[in-house]
Amino acid sequence: TLQIWDTAGQERFKSLRTPFYRGADCCLLTFSVDDRQSFENLSNWQKEFVCYADVKDPERFPFVVLGNKIDKLERQVSTEEAQAWCMENGNYPYLETSAKDDTNVAVAFEEAVRQVLAVEEQLEHCMLGHTIDLHSSSKSGSSCC
Repeated sequence: TLQIWDTAGQERFKSLRTPFYRGADCCLLTFSVDDRQSFENLSNWQKEFVCYADVKDPERFPFVVLGNKIDKLERQVSTEEAQAWCMENGNYPYLETSAKDDTNVAVAFEEAVRQVLAVEEQLEHCMLGHTIDLHSSSKSGSSCC
């Protein structure tokens, strides 16, 4: 099941951050390419999400960064600048989207699902490597008798 919560950075949703964020498996950090301030808020939004979602391992948590409103002519954030931010802050995937004309919207959600599945696969692999066979009979080299 895919549940999507869009707070649009609005103040009125601040009191709902914990119930919205907790239990999330991925976060799509979205800014408007025609609004530099929204881009400059990415780090704050990321930290806020990690805090309120109670993310245990922020280094491994799957974030996907979206530069939205690419249909607008007046860009304030270049593709290269956004990609550089993604590389510096966790090597996050970066996609440019337009909700208005439906450019890369489905691709963005598909990427989010891919990121979640990759993290789950890594965790599963780690768990399998640290299992103990309860049915094996181990011979001890020492004896108390």
